[in-house]
Amino acid sequence: MKITGSTVLITGANRGLGKTLVEAALSAGAKKVYAAARDETSLTLNNSHVVPVEIDLTAPPTVSAAASQCSDANILINNAAFLANKSSLRADDLSEARLEMETNYWGLLGLVRACAANLGRKPESAIVNILSIGALAPVPFASSYCATKAAVWSLTQSLRLELQQQNTKVFAAFPGPISTEMAREHEQDGRTAPEVISHAIMDAIEQDTLDIFPDPSSQQVASSFRSNPLRLYEQFRDLVE
Repeated sequence: MKITGSTVLITGANRGLGKTLVEAALSAGAKKVYAAARDETSLTLNNSHVVPVEIDLTAPPTVSAAASQCSDANILINNAAFLANKSSLRADDLSEARLEMETNYWGLLGLVRACAANLGRKPESAIVNILSIGALAPVPFASSYCATKAAVWSLTQSLRLELQQQNTKVFAAFPGPISTEMAREHEQDGRTAPEVISHAIMDAIEQDTLDIFPDPSSQQVASSFRSNPLRLYEQFRDLVE
């Protein structure tokens, strides 16, 4: 999948990994990048090749409007997500867990449905779902978030089958801990810079690597998962707070 000359739509592009994904796409040769966020004014990238777009994944009218506005995009990168960073059982209620699923799964699916037909009209197209190692490994202090990523991993595999006839490739990226604003303040040490992960993702797209493990932590988890999934459970068991 060639990024050079492509038009890319990236959600959650106002900060963190999303912002660096915009920069990495431009560095890889994208001719236009639609940078999407819930609030367009939060998008600070000053580049003539970047077009700001409003997308609130929990507001279907903004999703439909963006799909129409960005109909020339041939690569969709689903990066936007909500993280409550709470245990499923210890949270005061389920409101934030529901928002995680509404944003991370239902919102992503809604955008894919809105964009799929336009993608199918392109000679070459792709969907890139930014997941997490939490889709494969239990992380007790963010269990409801991990559940949404596991759901999107399952969805990603189904989309590969559903979209193969229209020649739309579906990628899944499983980054490990990233040093972004979403991380807890006391958990920054040992995290990978978002710029490193973004460029690794772009390289993997160019190489048609459908399952992307873009940093040392994610590569270690992938190796453990492939050899013995139960070992991951044992490794993460001590994280229970």
